[in-house]
Order: sequence, then structure tokens, then C-alpha cells
Amino acid sequence: MKLKSHLNNVIQDAFLKAGIEHAPLSVSEATKPEFGDYQFNGAMALSKKLGKNPREIAQNIIDHLDLTGILAKAEIAGPGFINLWLNPLWIATQCHTALSDKRLGVSTRENPIKVVVDYSGPNMAKQMHVGHLRSTIIGDTLANLLTFLGDEVIRQNHIGDWGTQFGMLIAYLEMKDEDGSVSLKDLEQFYKDAKGEFDANADFADKAREYVVKIQSGDAHCLTLWQKFIDISLGHCEEVYEKLGVNLTREDVRAESFYNEELPKVIESLAEKGTLQESNGAQCVFLEGDEIPVIVQKGDGGYLYATTDLAALRYRAQVLGAKRISYVVDARQAGHFKQVFRVAKEAGFVPEDVKLEHIGFGTMMDKSGKPFKTRDGGTVKLIDLLDEAVIKARETINNKEDYSPEQIETLAKIIGIGAVKYADLSINRESNYIFNWDKMLSFEGNTSLYMQYGYARIQSIFRKFDANVSGEIIIGDALEHRLATMLLRFEDILERAAIDASPNQITNYLYDLVTLFMRFYEQNPMLKEGVDEQTKMSRLQLADLTAKTIKQGLDILGIQVVDKL
Repeated sequence: MKLKSHLNNVIQDAFLKAGIEHAPLSVSEATKPEFGDYQFNGAMALSKKLGKNPREIAQNIIDHLDLTGILAKAEIAGPGFINLWLNPLWIATQCHTALSDKRLGVSTRENPIKVVVDYSGPNMAKQMHVGHLRSTIIGDTLANLLTFLGDEVIRQNHIGDWGTQFGMLIAYLEMKDEDGSVSLKDLEQFYKDAKGEFDANADFADKAREYVVKIQSGDAHCLTLWQKFIDISLGHCEEVYEKLGVNLTREDVRAESFYNEELPKVIESLAEKGTLQESNGAQCVFLEGDEIPVIVQKGDGGYLYATTDLAALRYRAQVLGAKRISYVVDARQAGHFKQVFRVAKEAGFVPEDVKLEHIGFGTMMDKSGKPFKTRDGGTVKLIDLLDEAVIKARETINNKEDYSPEQIETLAKIIGIGAVKYADLSINRESNYIFNWDKMLSFEGNTSLYMQYGYARIQSIFRKFDANVSGEIIIGDALEHRLATMLLRFEDILERAAIDASPNQITNYLYDLVTLFMRFYEQNPMLKEGVDEQTKMSRLQLADLTAKTIKQGLDILGIQVVDKL
């Protein structure tokens, strides 16, 4: 249900009937119940243009509003606001329709586009650490959201698999005269040992660089060993993705090596367009207004991240046909992407109608406000963090006697992983956030556990009722009106979150919805003796639609629900 679109159409129709010239203005949710359900402030915006008093304009609009359908009444407030109240009968009908729809009344796009979402991007030859958590969670949620709304989403995991570290690893493997079957079980330690040798031994470092050249020139033996490292690294990543419940697969990997053959073509194209300039032996693109150039080829002929990113952009726009390309990458890379996007557009690699966006995010901090580290100052492995989340969740629910050990374990995984994901998604993605176990595993506040508890509470109602629910939905009081209206806002929230790439708009909505339902549950009894059958059925249907909306919202966030808590 695109509630705002319906209201905007009604307002625009009133403008036409009143003979008033109008701009593309939008209604907004009212900030307080006494101000109605929505407000329209277009009269004040038009007063100067039309040379009329804003209250006079507002009254003219109200006089021509259709109050037989979506609206029950409209009133002027202040200098020219129009407060709008939705018609309870219309609300009830729309909620009833949404309840019978598997998509809860959320439409799919009339004009879907192809979207590439680039996220996660783990380092090869190392295990994933907490620095990869936010990109993975935010990117997966955005991909889920756009898919649900009807766009064709192509998930891309851009991994770094083409650099000096692989020459170093192969050289160390050969120096140890091993085939990798033993040492590579602990890839992290193997990498540390190889790096130590690289830093301490100049001859070894030279040999490692020679191997890089061999890899990039297609040496069969080196490529075989290189592939072994990649497969083991991706195996570690897939273990994390499975625990985390994200939808990245091996097929979604588009590594640096995938674009290797395109890099010379990128340089050639830039040269043909006359945008390349040599600076200290390097090939650069100087952008107007930027002092620092974009280096696309080093003096020794080597390529840089910018070169690969340009090749990827061209491929995604011209081959995949994407109309929106989203990079979910640390906010500190904003300058890099701003430059690369400009070069790609100015060079014609990406058409002007393609939206390029860097979806930046802040850093995960510990309680002291410092970047999240282990006690000895090392980087926290993501797999260890997720395992700890399950342990902490198990401690939270371990006193529940009506669960078997197997049920406790399943519940702990759902709650623990959900808590980590929701804590990340519930804040503005551009902000740093404090990682706090106690807060994220609390039954109170804007947490995953609070959402799951709200859903489970509704399921307990239906376990007690255990009969068919039928009849009409009746909006009997102000609280029912507010709950039903909030349920109908679901699609507007999803659309706004998709446009802004801001999952926290979904979590804020879910928190407000569950909080409002808890009040509804306390003040509007459903199964209590004395409640008439018609009222009972109506309230049960509102509860059912609330549960389905919570479940769908959490599903987009990649979080499971539980029927019992």
C-alpha cells in the first residue's frame, strides 16, 4: 500500500478542481495524533507564488477535497497547514486486503531496474574479521530489500585475489616444500609466517614478486597453487556467510582477476579520449577541481585499485546493463569512489542515466569508543564473534525449562545472530556504533530480541485461540486507528529505505510497530471474557497482520523469527 501516493493523488485532484497551480509537493506523517494522520504544508509554500494568504489557499483546497474515500476529514492548522485524518472504513478495508495478500499489500515496481550491489569484499589468504561485518550485513539487506520490491538484483563480491601477497604465499609454500594439505588448514598463520619471511628476507621478497608476474602471465603451476589459496579462503568466507545467514554464494564472486584482461583496455580507452596525463612516470587522470589525480597505471606498468574499479564499472554498466550500482564500502573510501565515479562518467564507461553510489558506513567500536579489537590488540575474527554471539544468547535463554537442549541451541543461533545483525542495522549506517552485548541481547529497547518477542507474543495468542479467524476489521478506537494506519505505511517505509539505502528506517518502523502493538495488546483485549465476537475477530486480524509485517520486515533484514520465547 503506497499510502502517501494515494494521499498525494487526492491532494493534487483537489488542486485541479480548485483551479490552483501547484508544485510537486508531498504529504508527511503527522508528528502527534491530535494533528491527524498526515499533514500537508503546500499552501504556505505556494502563498508567495500565488500572492495569496496561505490559510485562504488551504481552505480552497479543503473545499475541493474528496472526503468520501481515503479521507474522513481535513482541518486547517496554524498559518496554513492542512491536517488530514484517514477514513476508518477505508483503513479497515485496506488492512483486510493486505492480510489476505502474501506480500501484505506491498506492490512490486512497475518499472523495475537492474541493480548491482557490491558488498562484503573479504581479503583472500586471511580469515574474515569484524571489519567485514558491516559491509556484509548492510549490503545483504539492501539486496534483499530491492529484490523484494521487484528490482533485478545482481550481488557482487569483489575480492582482492591479484597482488603481491599471492606471490609471497606461493614462494613460501615452495620454500617449505609442501603441497598445502597441512599448513593451509590454518591459512591465517601461514600468511603471517610468509609475511615475516617477506619482510626479513630480501631474496625471498624478490622471488615473491617474480611469482606475481608469473601468476599474471598465466604460468600453469603458479595458477594451480594460486587457485588453492583462493578456494581455501573462499571456504572460510562461506562458513561465515552460512552462520550469518547472508545470501552470497561462490557464483556472486567477481574478483580482481576477473577484470585482469580489461585493464589494458581501460588505459587504452582513456588514452583515446585524451584524458590521460603522465606524472612522474605514472598515467593519471586529472579531474577539474581535484588537486590529487586518479592514478590508473604506475610507472612500472602495474595497475591500481582505481583501474580495476573502472573496469568493473564499465562491465557492470555495459555488459550487465545495471541502472544502479551500489558499493557498500567503509566511509573512509568516499574520496576514492567520488573520483572513480567521475572518471567513469566522463570517460563514457557508464551512461549518465546510471546511478552510481557509495553506501558508506562507520566503524564498529568497543565500549571505550575505540575500534573493536581483541584483548591483546589484534583483529577480531568474524567467525569467533558470531560463535560468541550464540554463546551469549544461550546464556540469556538457558533458564527456560520448557525447551529441550536441541531447541535451546536452535533458539540461541537465531537470537544470537539476529542480535548482531539488528544492532548494526538499527543505527544510521554512516555513524560509528558501540558494540555492546548487554544492549543487543536485551528484551527492551530497539533490539532484535524485542522484535522477536513481539512476534512470539502474537503467536502465543493464536495458540490459545486455535480456531479460524474471520469477519471484518473494525476500527473502534484511536489506538486501533493508529495501529492499522502504521501497518499500511509498511510499503512507504520500504521504498524510502531503498532510495536512501538506509536499513535503519526499517528497524525504526519495526520498533515503533511492536511498541504500539504492545500498548494495543494491553488496552484492547482479544481473548478476555466479555469481548464480543465481532470485536475479537477484528482485533485478532490486526494482530495477525502485525505479526506478518514484523516477520516480513525481519526477513528483509536477514533475521529469523521464533514462535515461542
